[in-house]
Amino acid sequence: MLQDLYMLLLICPFVFLAGFVDAVGGGGGFISLPAYIMTGMPLHMALGTNKLSAMMGTLVTTLRYAKLGYIRLKIVILCLPFAFLGSSLGSYLALIIPDRAFLIFMLFLLPLTALYMLRQRRIGAMQQNEIFNFKVILRCALIAFVIGIYDGLYGPGTGTFFILGFCFFANFSIKNANGITKAMNSVTNVSSFIVFFYHDSIYVTIGLIAGIFGILGNYAGSVFFEKYGNVATKKIILIVITIFEIKVIYDLFFA
Repeated sequence: MLQDLYMLLLICPFVFLAGFVDAVGGGGGFISLPAYIMTGMPLHMALGTNKLSAMMGTLVTTLRYAKLGYIRLKIVILCLPFAFLGSSLGSYLALIIPDRAFLIFMLFLLPLTALYMLRQRRIGAMQQNEIFNFKVILRCALIAFVIGIYDGLYGPGTGTFFILGFCFFANFSIKNANGITKAMNSVTNVSSFIVFFYHDSIYVTIGLIAGIFGILGNYAGSVFFEKYGNVATKKIILIVITIFEIKVIYDLFFA
């Protein structure tokens, strides 16, 4: 009992912060998962329990963004099969591509992404029309497939890369890009949760209690995003990319 209380005191503040960050710009897993791991629980249990709390928070954000009109359901329905196919391919590639080779690739890609964001002052400023032409649909499908590959191959920051992809290559506004991303993340989170739950890899009580803090963090983040969307999201994404770059450098040279 005392050990569970210690875990919750350590985990819950980070899960709240992760939910806030994830609702605004993605990348909350960089904050919440290490908190679970720091408690000393086995990695597979940390992954499963983190997935439960993340699923609860993301569902709340998805419902709020749907109510605000940020989610384009047709695009979500279209993208999910391609994201699933890409994730399946990425999982297969993870078995044959050395981790170090992929990390070296990310080492150079992340600074280039950050530099491009800094140069593009109007990222995500365009409002997407309700009518989608073939070119937009094709780009969205390609984004879902490519980021899906990344999700299966490595995973951290998938939501952030989805937002960037929909803004850069499909000209969605930040709000619509984030709404579509959250809807897709909700579906993938539920799918992953089922797998972890089936294999008894979740501390359910801890996950549910932490999930309440995740809900509060996601709600606070969605309110913040509604007010400050474009400027705030760009800054948070740059912070997430910086954290990711530090992690890649650590994994390459110090782990």
